[in-house]
Amino acid sequence: MGIPVKLEAFEGPLDLLLHLIDKNKVSIYDIPIVEITRQYLEYIQEMERQDLGVMSEFLVMAATLIDIKSRMLLPKEVNEEGEEEDPRQELVEQLLQYKLFKYMSYELRDRQEDAQLFLYKPPTVPDEVEEYREPIHLEELLSGVTLAKLNAIFKAVMKRQENRIDPIRSTFGNLEKEEVSLDDKMEFVEQYVLTRKSCRFRDLLVLQTSKIHVIVAFLAILELMKVGKINIMQQDIFDDIYITAN
Repeated sequence: MGIPVKLEAFEGPLDLLLHLIDKNKVSIYDIPIVEITRQYLEYIQEMERQDLGVMSEFLVMAATLIDIKSRMLLPKEVNEEGEEEDPRQELVEQLLQYKLFKYMSYELRDRQEDAQLFLYKPPTVPDEVEEYREPIHLEELLSGVTLAKLNAIFKAVMKRQENRIDPIRSTFGNLEKEEVSLDDKMEFVEQYVLTRKSCRFRDLLVLQTSKIHVIVAFLAILELMKVGKINIMQQDIFDDIYITAN
């Protein structure tokens, strides 16, 4: 026995399926695929008589429903985890996603309709009114003001300024990066050793003005040793280290 068909405008095959599920009052997670497929086919048969231009998507869904229907009649497939697969699962996920977006579109439509109820009127204040400033009467403003009151206000302002200054951090100076060139230091060390033929490592380091200069000087000595321009000698442990030129 066929159901009475009242043709309605549906936005797509998923919209028609949701309509049938709601109409039959069944759970979207447990679709009676046989009955829904039968009703779906009756709808598209009626649509065929109305407009063939929109039938392609609906026919694809009809084929999908028939495929699911046939798979429901076969023994259930088991996945890698040993669980039985439901042939309707993919269709259920599509319907849930479509239903979510459909309700979101309703919400956006309602917000658009609500927004149309708000009216905006651009400002039409005359220029003379915008430019008007209330006159200041100095006599009234300064009434009761004495030098003693002004002095008290000044001291209070200066006190607040002092309280805003950090007594520790305010004494910090600016940290500046000291640039020391390795090439320049190598040239200095080489000339220093050449003019003296031999010198103590200690004497060379004493000439450096800062920790960074000491570090770069040590690197310069290592680099000059590497290229063979100087030699390093030490007789015994803890003895002075001597630097000689090649």
